[in-house]
Amino acid sequence: MLGLKPYFFALFFLPIFLVAQNPKVTISGLLKDASTKAPLSFVNVVFKSPQDSSLITGTISNEEGRFSVAELSSGTYVLELSLIGYRRSIQRVEVGKLSAFLDLGILELQEDAVQLGEIVVSGQQDEVNSRMDKKTFSLSDNLSQSGGSVLQAMKNLPGITTDNDGKVQLRGSDKVTILIDGKQTALTGFGNQKGLDNIPASAIEKIEIINNPSSKYDANGNAGIINIIYKKNQEEGWNGKIGVMTGLGALWPKAESLPGIRTQYQVTPKFNPSVALNYRRKKLNTFLQSDWLLDKTLNRNEFTTRFYEDGEVVRQQVQRNRTTTNIAAKAGIDYAISANDALTISGLYSSEHVLDDGDIPYFNQNLSERRRLWQFHEDEYNTAFTGSAVYQHKFKQAGHLLNLSFNYTFHREDEKYFLTNINPTFTGRDTFKLIADENVSDLNLDYVKPLKHGRVEAGFKFRRRYIPTNMRFFPGINSPLDTNAAGWANYGETIPALYSNYIYERHNFEVEAGLRVEYVQLKYAVNPEHNTYKSDGYNYIQPFPSVRLSYNLKANHKLSLFYNRRVDRPDEGDIRIFPKYDEPEILKVGNPALKPQFTNTIELGYRTSWAKGYWYSALYHRIVDGTKIRIGTIVPGSNIIYNIYQNAGLSYNTGLEWIVQQSVSKWFSFNANLNVYRNVIDAFTIENKYPVPSVFSAAKTTYTAGNAKLNLAFKFPKQLDLQVTSIYLAPDIIPQGRIAARFSVNLGLKKTIQDGKGELFLNGTDVLNTLRIQKTITGSGFSYTTTDYYETQAFRVGYSWKF
Repeated sequence: MLGLKPYFFALFFLPIFLVAQNPKVTISGLLKDASTKAPLSFVNVVFKSPQDSSLITGTISNEEGRFSVAELSSGTYVLELSLIGYRRSIQRVEVGKLSAFLDLGILELQEDAVQLGEIVVSGQQDEVNSRMDKKTFSLSDNLSQSGGSVLQAMKNLPGITTDNDGKVQLRGSDKVTILIDGKQTALTGFGNQKGLDNIPASAIEKIEIINNPSSKYDANGNAGIINIIYKKNQEEGWNGKIGVMTGLGALWPKAESLPGIRTQYQVTPKFNPSVALNYRRKKLNTFLQSDWLLDKTLNRNEFTTRFYEDGEVVRQQVQRNRTTTNIAAKAGIDYAISANDALTISGLYSSEHVLDDGDIPYFNQNLSERRRLWQFHEDEYNTAFTGSAVYQHKFKQAGHLLNLSFNYTFHREDEKYFLTNINPTFTGRDTFKLIADENVSDLNLDYVKPLKHGRVEAGFKFRRRYIPTNMRFFPGINSPLDTNAAGWANYGETIPALYSNYIYERHNFEVEAGLRVEYVQLKYAVNPEHNTYKSDGYNYIQPFPSVRLSYNLKANHKLSLFYNRRVDRPDEGDIRIFPKYDEPEILKVGNPALKPQFTNTIELGYRTSWAKGYWYSALYHRIVDGTKIRIGTIVPGSNIIYNIYQNAGLSYNTGLEWIVQQSVSKWFSFNANLNVYRNVIDAFTIENKYPVPSVFSAAKTTYTAGNAKLNLAFKFPKQLDLQVTSIYLAPDIIPQGRIAARFSVNLGLKKTIQDGKGELFLNGTDVLNTLRIQKTITGSGFSYTTTDYYETQAFRVGYSWKF
């Protein structure tokens, strides 16, 4: 069973801050003489209503015979073409929702009049997303997360959850690709989401969740894509926004620490000033966004009891007090070279300094004997920069585009750990240092051509990614560090890819079909002195098709069928060969023999809308080959657990997702989301090679889980808004075990002042202090239970002003 009680269904769903979409379309064409084929200038081009022939919009053709009409809503129109000396031409034009540009091609004018019969309007209202492959959420409506990070805001979105490492999961899978303004960057990583908690939500305009990406997107990310879009003002002259946020977290402890360790962080301060500036003048637009973040937090407070088959029991606590200082800035210019050519140059910079003080006491079962106290101080700098140059050429035909872009990303990870190993008979002091420099170059070419009933897209991408790493160990007396596992390792990845995509829309039927073909070569060079691992890698050339079929059943009712094939390529951190000793008895180590996992997904979606709301539902099924999971094993004579990524074979994820939004009255509305899925992991056997070969076998595992989320929005007089959000996550399976249910409630209050230019906000996350992560893990010869009472509760107050 789910573990989802009926009253949770009724009360606890989470918000979706959906941006209602009403897409506008530009129609273009070329007018010629039917006999001479010469272009016709100054032709009157008029779009009328088919019901009463009232004028909607119009223009005239230029000297080349071309015309372009913008800002047309989806629907059916009467197009009239007239020019002195020529017969008036009247025809019906259908405007869909899938393409921002449509090309009517060559239209010819002849003599004699033609009368038009009655025409029925077929326009429809657009609500979630016309293609049902993407959901868009505005963070300006996210009152309960104002002043927080992007990662915190994501937890409120439908289908998204996070694990205790802060990794984003979409519909129960953590194989998610994170983009910023449509590009992978060093800030969010190419195989992880390490920087999301350091991006203030105040800098973000909206977040897109793309469950079924088309072939124009990179094939990586089995579960889908999350695209974070920064704010960017387009008004003339100077404009911008400044803001400041301050707050406190962990107002009262969830669990008291074990005896003899440093005090856990409590009443932790948060401070975040921000500024966004924009200046537009004629052909030039410049922009700057900058944030400074200071955050103290109880990053981890995990209590664990380990059981071994020889009867040994170990009780421990991992307490990590963290102080984070982060500076993030995005700046750039948009320059209109000519009417048809534009250049954008931008840069995204982030500097993060993390100081961690950790305590890990190890006791016997009844806490009468402390066997060991492991303390560490981490001093880590993460510096990231992404530079981007985008050139766009607009052909004479409206919407006919060529984009050429180059992106370069650099990320330095500089970690220093100072360790103190306190035992009954000695105290040892150890140190390890890691330097990893990530360099990524992307060259992209994208081409778009509108058609009469859709468009074609095609493009090319070339990526080169190189990451040299160096781990050094400095052991003290009786050191537990595996000094022979240190040294250097170099990660090199080369990916050329081609894609094409075709979109067709006619009457009530839509087709989108694409194919992406990519070649990947990964080489992971390991220093010859490493005591376990050798150089490894892989290469493949694979097709990644995507298909979407949609049918409009009737007005405001749509049915869509999706299929796509995607891949999750191991990130450098997944195969990194060095053990990391912030937890010396439950170690995490990479695996250079790890291979990609491939996923086939099929989804059936349905949506309907009405005057004050909408309903969306989806049934999806994913088949994963080469499932990538972390497996823990022990070696004879030791109680250390080694957690290492492995390819476990086949797994399946089948689920249902529901989203509903309703505006009940002028002062009250709600959004609700329910996601129920069934995870299956087939039986498998793997071998962890570090530090010595150890075999683990697991039987087939099946479990049904899900999450329910609700957002209640209240609008009071005098521009005062209140939001209450709640999240319930059902029990679920994880590698080698299960994770228990989780629940939290968030509150947000916003007051608009200064004639709409200023805002005051007050919010609280996990106000009841109920969110904790409980897990049970079973391995060969051991098992353990763990509960993490890390900091989730925080209250913030802030102010922002637009000018």
